[in-house]
Amino acid sequence: AMIGRRACLAVWLVGLPVVALIARAQSGQPTPLRLVLKGYDPVAYFTDSKPIAGRPEYETTFDGARYRFASSAHLDLFKADPDRYAPQYAGSCAAAVAAGRKVEAEPENWLIVDGKLFVFAGPVGVEKMRANPADTIANGQEHWKTLVDAPYR
Repeated sequence: AMIGRRACLAVWLVGLPVVALIARAQSGQPTPLRLVLKGYDPVAYFTDSKPIAGRPEYETTFDGARYRFASSAHLDLFKADPDRYAPQYAGSCAAAVAAGRKVEAEPENWLIVDGKLFVFAGPVGVEKMRANPADTIANGQEHWKTLVDAPYR
């Protein structure tokens, strides 16, 4: 009888985290949306030619993610034309996406190519894009179709 109780207790204890996850999911508390560009302002790359940290009071959502801006003017520009300002691949490293991997980018590593913002995990990605932008973009667009919903590595 004692072994049976222990087995039941073990099953019950193992099941607790699952029950807690289900309860949390049903509590109506949404999973927090990802903060793109680690909170940097995507409009600033175009208007100021440099990365500038966004502020929590100037935040909006686009494409299932959160974006922050340095000013209400930048927030308004983004809202008026988000496809123009949002980074390619939802702010994932463009060189990694081109190679078939989804990696978070560091906002300080960036390029604007053909009017589009690309960000990279490091300076090597920037150099790869500069060396061969057409292939990097073509490969990235192809891989992004399968990576868009994949988890970050």
